[in-house]
Amino acid sequence: MNYIEYFASLKGKKITVVGFGVSNRPFVKMLAESGALVTVRDKNEIPEIVRAEFENVEFVTGADYLCDLTDELIFKTPGMRRDIPEFLAAEKNGSKITSEMQLFFELCPCRIIAVTGSEGKTTTTTLIYNILKEQGHTVFLGGNIGTPLLPRISQMKENDIVIAELSSFQLFDMTVSADTAVITNIVEEHLNWHTSMEEYIEAKKTVFRHQGENGRLILNADYETTLSLAPEANGKTELFSRKSPVENGAFLNENGFIVHKDESGSVTIFHKDSIKIPGDHNVENFMAAICATWGLASISTYRKIAKEFGGVEHRMEFVREKDGVKYYNDSIATSPTSVIACLKSQTQKIITISGGSDKNLNYADVAPYIIKHVKHMILTGQTAQKIYKAVTECEGYDPAVTVLEFADGMADAVEKAHACAKEGDIVYLSPISASFDCYKNFEERGKHFKDLVNKL
Repeated sequence: MNYIEYFASLKGKKITVVGFGVSNRPFVKMLAESGALVTVRDKNEIPEIVRAEFENVEFVTGADYLCDLTDELIFKTPGMRRDIPEFLAAEKNGSKITSEMQLFFELCPCRIIAVTGSEGKTTTTTLIYNILKEQGHTVFLGGNIGTPLLPRISQMKENDIVIAELSSFQLFDMTVSADTAVITNIVEEHLNWHTSMEEYIEAKKTVFRHQGENGRLILNADYETTLSLAPEANGKTELFSRKSPVENGAFLNENGFIVHKDESGSVTIFHKDSIKIPGDHNVENFMAAICATWGLASISTYRKIAKEFGGVEHRMEFVREKDGVKYYNDSIATSPTSVIACLKSQTQKIITISGGSDKNLNYADVAPYIIKHVKHMILTGQTAQKIYKAVTECEGYDPAVTVLEFADGMADAVEKAHACAKEGDIVYLSPISASFDCYKNFEERGKHFKDLVNKL
């Protein structure tokens, strides 16, 4: 069934959309325009000026917004678990619960390359998009980044390519997989939402679980957790490694060159020092992108993107230099692993602003890197005390060498960083935590940080 036939079949059907935000408003309009009887349910009140844009949509808001879920079809927001009592009761009574992303995967007329992982997925997704776009393909970027995919489905043709970044929340209960699946790595993440690390891994596996024999799975061979997934693949598996050669995929050789190898032979692509964005983790991101696009792009395109790609917003993003001090926004660094990657790429000790909402992560692993690479850490948010405890209890900690200081919110933290920084210093927003204690998402946090820095 194509998208035209599907939306035509919705006429007169009762449909609920649970969760309402800027990103899914176009989808709600698509449902309403199909002739479906649409109800939007959201815990938060929705302003009248917004409601007025949706004349034929009913809104249910407030604390009891999930009461009496009986509609034939229920589209839930990715941040809500499917196993909450209200959804379970609705399913028992015959409702079908699905998601906008699930529907897009079911209806998409072209190839889908999906990227997931604990770290590196935004950069890798963007690299794949830029490589294919530079090569001349018609490509659509979406999922966790870009604009929603489903409202653009009418523009997609059979030979186009969709590149989707997917979170574990989106993948959690999907029953369809991408044509090409990339898993950058898997480390502890989102354990405040997932019931266990095992459940988190199972969610990530959905990106390839439903592939057929023609599916492609691209895995990071340098992480045991991702490498162990290879035997579960239904199709072809390719690996990438910064540490050792692989038989099928991409690797960094002993001379620092990225090499792609498959049954047709080996091709040397470029030296790692050709990559504009710093850090070993970005070497891995490039190798993943090369594997995902192999056969779809030329060597010259890979080399051009390596030299020109400046990174993504909120990932080690240069903000400004003020009084000889450089400020960087790494708001996307919400876990110890991503912060370790950033710290290891530094050539001098830095000042960081760290802390945020608690995802039940262990900070013991990042503490030695903080001691080695951070001269002054300003802590704020729910996790401030947990990070402080991990650092002060770490072997080798010296309060005179790594100064720890607390701040009351982002504005106070930026002021404290500005006050302690001297000419030649580098200041990073390096949260090691999620943003939900004070912000809607890491993007909002990063923009607030940049606004404050630009006002110094």
